[in-house]
Amino acid sequence: MALPLSLALVLALCGAVAGDPRTSVAGRSCSPGTAVSGSALADNFVPSMDDLNSNVSAHGFGTSAVGSGPNTVFGLGQCLRDLSPVDCKLCFAEVRSLLPKCYPRVGGRLYLDGCFGRYGNYSFFGEAVGAADATVCGSGSEGNYTADPRGFGDAVRVAMTNVTGAAAAPGSEGFGVGSAAAGSATAFALAQCWESLNGTSCEQCLRAASSAVALCAPATEGRALFTGCYLRYSTRRFWNDNATTGSGSSGNNGVVWILLGSFVGASATAFIIGFLAWKKRILRSKKGCNSFIDMYGDGLSVRIAQSSLNFKYEELRKATNYFDPANKLGQGSYGAVYKAVLLDGKEVAVKRLFLNTRQWADQFFNEVDLISQVRHKNLVKLLGCSVDGPESLLVYEYYFNKSLYLFLFDASRRRNLTWDLRVDIIQGIAEGLSYLHEESETRIIHRDIKASNILLDDKLKPKITDFGLARAFGEDVTHLTTGAAGTLGYMAPEYVVHGHLTEKADVFSYGVLVLEIITGKRCSGSNGSHGGQVLLTKVWKHYKENTVEMIVDRSIYEDTIRDEVMHILQIGLLCTQANPDDRPTMGKVVELLRNHRHDLEIVLSDPPFLNVEAVENIKEGEQSQLLSTNSAPSLSGSSRSYLSGR
Repeated sequence: MALPLSLALVLALCGAVAGDPRTSVAGRSCSPGTAVSGSALADNFVPSMDDLNSNVSAHGFGTSAVGSGPNTVFGLGQCLRDLSPVDCKLCFAEVRSLLPKCYPRVGGRLYLDGCFGRYGNYSFFGEAVGAADATVCGSGSEGNYTADPRGFGDAVRVAMTNVTGAAAAPGSEGFGVGSAAAGSATAFALAQCWESLNGTSCEQCLRAASSAVALCAPATEGRALFTGCYLRYSTRRFWNDNATTGSGSSGNNGVVWILLGSFVGASATAFIIGFLAWKKRILRSKKGCNSFIDMYGDGLSVRIAQSSLNFKYEELRKATNYFDPANKLGQGSYGAVYKAVLLDGKEVAVKRLFLNTRQWADQFFNEVDLISQVRHKNLVKLLGCSVDGPESLLVYEYYFNKSLYLFLFDASRRRNLTWDLRVDIIQGIAEGLSYLHEESETRIIHRDIKASNILLDDKLKPKITDFGLARAFGEDVTHLTTGAAGTLGYMAPEYVVHGHLTEKADVFSYGVLVLEIITGKRCSGSNGSHGGQVLLTKVWKHYKENTVEMIVDRSIYEDTIRDEVMHILQIGLLCTQANPDDRPTMGKVVELLRNHRHDLEIVLSDPPFLNVEAVENIKEGEQSQLLSTNSAPSLSGSSRSYLSGR
């Protein structure tokens, strides 16, 4: 592909401004074990990778740690010190895209020729060597050095000694490059330790890696992919010119930018940026991995690209200020949401899903396909999406107040949610779900109704969002049998145990959310499920003892609203009945909420009691055998209460 004349002029002026980010994959390994709790790992994995990417992009090196206990996700990333800041960002963007393919394994490592990324469920930052250390001899179609194999082997060993000594020297930042000649052969070598190692550990890793990779000769290429360091040799000089200045240094590039500013002007900068984008596309095409469309074929992705829903990936990336952490609105199991300002000044919310596996892509396309078909005042409007970049993006309406979760469980904001506002929110969510279940052309079950998936507009009106797990029903279908997915604590018992999915699963989740709104207490504990059972049990206890004033959020409770509280509390408990047939439809819920009589007779049973320890181990696509003959508590209520509002 020929470069434009003006771009060629700029490149001639700037020489090596844009180095080689070296995004070729040198090696990848995934830990053999899977997480104890897949849902808990996902909740920690995405923000950990996001933090890691921000740190590496800013400093060339970074670590992260999100979560607690066995599901904590630790991350480490580093660019080799010869990469410029721009090339470092390009290289680590590949790590960000490819490393998550190890998920849901408890750990993974990815070595590119320009950078490294790793995650795990324990703090590995000080490790220098380990069982997963490997050497890779040769590269592609290249074979052995045949002109002087013995001389080349000697040159490799000397070069390795030189660069490991340089990298281990004080003040070297663990980095060294150099070459050596023997006979008619010359070998070029590079060594890099991760910054998390101290001097002793760095030297230990380099010594072991050097001995291992030297055995690759007379292969023309050799790489040592070790726990705490990376070494490479070649018959050619493969590092960038700014090797001695480090990834964070401007070095000679500063002179180039001054020349650009005085000679070419601001337009040259645009050409440089265009060149980098062009170069990245070329690099990707060489690896056979371009965009989402390339990865997942035609079908829906092509229809999206050709529709009015389509946004350009690069436009959205700029609109978020390159996914600046300061613009992050929230974080969930399936990605982060950022505030963005489009070229016309419109504020939107961009949902970033960077786990480019088939499962995550299916959820992305599912969300686009379903939510683009529905319109309701209590559903977030999908404005569009992007499928032409390395990450999938969804574009939604932006709401300044963010989510109900942030209001409900923040002591300073909770007081703003008066009783009347809470009733309106409960009513609006019910109407939105009723529309999905009974009024839209396609029957839709959301499957993940919870406080963080309810956004609030400027008047604190509720908007249901996040349709990644939603499922559509045909008119003649009574239920679906599917693996349990959603958020523990909100999930209906028949769905968790049998994978039996109907609209009543959403009704159960809605009932739990109603109890949260009334009490101001979280359904889910830190481990994802125990808190839900505690909340249901506590509410039921006070309901039966007629002491609801003890459980209602103290910041809003007054005796004058007691009857209303009892009425809505009954509806919440009715929605969380163990037997799905005992739960009302969402249409009936809307009717009950609109009926302000407090003397309606509502028949209630005990809430369901699940073996929550076993639920923790459920994986997507699996059915749990919680109802074995020796399982302890029953899923169905043992007593029935015929209490009417007072």
